[in-house]
Amino acid sequence: MDSFSFSGDEVAALTQGESFFVAPGERVCPACGERRLRAYVNSPVNARRPTLVSYVWCAACRKFVGTRAKHPAGLIFSDPLALLSTAERRELERSLVGFLAHLDQLWDSGVLPQSFAA
Repeated sequence: MDSFSFSGDEVAALTQGESFFVAPGERVCPACGERRLRAYVNSPVNARRPTLVSYVWCAACRKFVGTRAKHPAGLIFSDPLALLSTAERRELERSLVGFLAHLDQLWDSGVLPQSFAA
């Protein structure tokens, strides 16, 4: 279950359409065409400034992209991983493949997608 990066054109396609903040469910993957594209965001507690880290991946073809951006003012969201200790989180994120597999388990069990509010 290797993860590969989306191409530049695929990343550009990911920015089209509704934001995951507005419509947080699965969408069609620009790489493989399956409706298995998923997203997870978090705001690292140890960041120097308000930061939003986004993970977007396809549960079918395993392509992935991660980004860091300024945390939009007033954006509030659920984070099922927020209860983890720093050590637990570091261990979970040590392997991208393992981390995405964990997120897939959360999706498949209905814990994800996250909910967002402004």
